[in-house]
Amino acid sequence: MANVVRAALVQATWTGDTESMIAKHEEHARAAAAQGAKVIGFQEVFNAPYFCQVQEPEHYRWAEPVPDGPTVRRMCRLARETGMVIVAPVFEIEQPGIYYNSAAVIDADGTCLGTYRKHHIPQLKGFWEKYYFKPGNLGWPVFDTAVGKVGVYICYDRHFPEGWRQLGLNGAQLVYNPSATSRGLSSHLWRLEQPAAAVANQYFVAAINRVGREEYGDDDFYGTSYFVDPHGQTVGDPASDSKEELLVRDLDFTVLDEVRTQWAFYRDRRPDAYEGLVRP
Repeated sequence: MANVVRAALVQATWTGDTESMIAKHEEHARAAAAQGAKVIGFQEVFNAPYFCQVQEPEHYRWAEPVPDGPTVRRMCRLARETGMVIVAPVFEIEQPGIYYNSAAVIDADGTCLGTYRKHHIPQLKGFWEKYYFKPGNLGWPVFDTAVGKVGVYICYDRHFPEGWRQLGLNGAQLVYNPSATSRGLSSHLWRLEQPAAAVANQYFVAAINRVGREEYGDDDFYGTSYFVDPHGQTVGDPASDSKEELLVRDLDFTVLDEVRTQWAFYRDRRPDAYEGLVRP
């Protein structure tokens, strides 16, 4: 695999229906592939609105099986067509009554390598996720893709350092963090947490946020999606805070070996001293 990986992400406005939302992301993916991108990630529940701003049973209709639902199957075809790895976050139904906030990771040949299910589920005004989702139960998978080792963390997960670290211990080189984050206190944390996670765990992070006003909320999603390197520096400029945007950036994976040698955080860890971290 290449040392420099051309990676992409999409922050998108809600179109009003699933078909047009998926079609829009397909267009962005084809545009990214035309620019030479080899991996792309979409925002949290990319084929639906962020319905968790309300608690209504009608929104279970957005859920689909993974990997055998229509959206993931379509993303597998798109991956084969474009030759890109795709991170596709969706609302997953495992069986009636059991739902997850998930992301399928699809290799460049169209093979669905597996699923990450969001571990940390918020329940507060504007983010009523426990009404819809069970906590993830598939661990911290890192997928061996055509571009390298790719992990996923989802939105509220990013406030918890333990998962970031486990993805690093599992070998992640690039972690996609698809999100749905609206204006308020979190905009300050948005600029801090993911660069800090990239530094502490010594990998690249793709931070993706939705953008614009949707039908179920009173606040705008503020976009400003970005890539950040293991030094905590953004790779190019962040995306707009108000407009839909496709970002394509070159990530130099040789930096990973350099920084892990210079700052030997994994060598100097003291797991024998961390017993208190796993107490309830």
